[in-house]
Amino acid sequence: MVGPPRAVALLRTAVRPGLRAGERPVLAAVSGGADSVALAAALAFEARSAGVPVGGVTVDHGLQPGSADRAERTAQLLRGLGLDPVLVRRVTVGADGGPEGAARTARHRALAAAAGELGARVALGHTLDDQAETVLLGLGRGSGPRSVAGMVPERTADGVTWWRPLLAVRRATTRQACLDQGLPVWDDPWNVDPAHTRARLRGEVLPLVEEVLGGGVAPALARTAELLREDLDALDALAAAELARLAGAGDLPARELAELPAALRRRVLRRWLRDGGVPDLQAVHLLAVEALVTRWRGQGRVDLPGGAGTTRTSGRLVLSPPAARGALPQDAPQTREESRP
Repeated sequence: MVGPPRAVALLRTAVRPGLRAGERPVLAAVSGGADSVALAAALAFEARSAGVPVGGVTVDHGLQPGSADRAERTAQLLRGLGLDPVLVRRVTVGADGGPEGAARTARHRALAAAAGELGARVALGHTLDDQAETVLLGLGRGSGPRSVAGMVPERTADGVTWWRPLLAVRRATTRQACLDQGLPVWDDPWNVDPAHTRARLRGEVLPLVEEVLGGGVAPALARTAELLREDLDALDALAAAELARLAGAGDLPARELAELPAALRRRVLRRWLRDGGVPDLQAVHLLAVEALVTRWRGQGRVDLPGGAGTTRTSGRLVLSPPAARGALPQDAPQTREESRP
């Protein structure tokens, strides 16, 4: 008996373990591009034997002519694959973070809301090539080891589980899978527009690095991210144990913190501040709090986002949470994650 084409089989194999890992419904986020369409097709096929409900959602950002019609055509494609329910979410894109960042934020909120309505996991079509691009962006921006560690296969935030089953699959494979199944795909012009950072990275930087280093760069970057995540997860676990050991009545002993290795100390402080409800915590805030431990000169309170603050009193760090200066509004920004959502 002849099986499916190789690319199709690879996609189905990639989604099968995660799909069968539980009975919770899955909602495939589909833009109409090859990656997400191939993901939706693989999920639709595997759902029959897994017994897991699989739906689809497409987001209309309203940023390009004909976007509403395109979203409807994508929805029709998903219905034809057998996904149910199929949702179309139209969003208003703001200005914060530039065009790419603002569109990503609006899309993230729409997907999270749809998943919450259905109690579903969100399946995203990010591939190994997307992972490589993310690692390079993290390196170039110097935004910390978590950003260099790239995207994780599964992550739960604010009650929503984000699942990326294709992180070991190449972009060329998803396109071939669509061709093999006769599935129409839409090539977003933003993906090749040099005005956008990721597009230039994809079209200019990575091909050049591949040429200079003789190929294999994207898999190597993805492999590096995976190894780094293992190290970071181990450090985070050690930090959680240290915080449990050191924390008193909500405060921390400065002298014992100073004795910890810097990488571990900062993780303890970051977790302590986040657990204390400090929103939008950034590196500049963390370093200012650390200075109360490692460069103590009798300095005063370190002001933190949301009205929170940290002081050193009698050799201990004390956190005044945001509520001490009045409750934050419901739409206050949440803690900024170091890795891509």
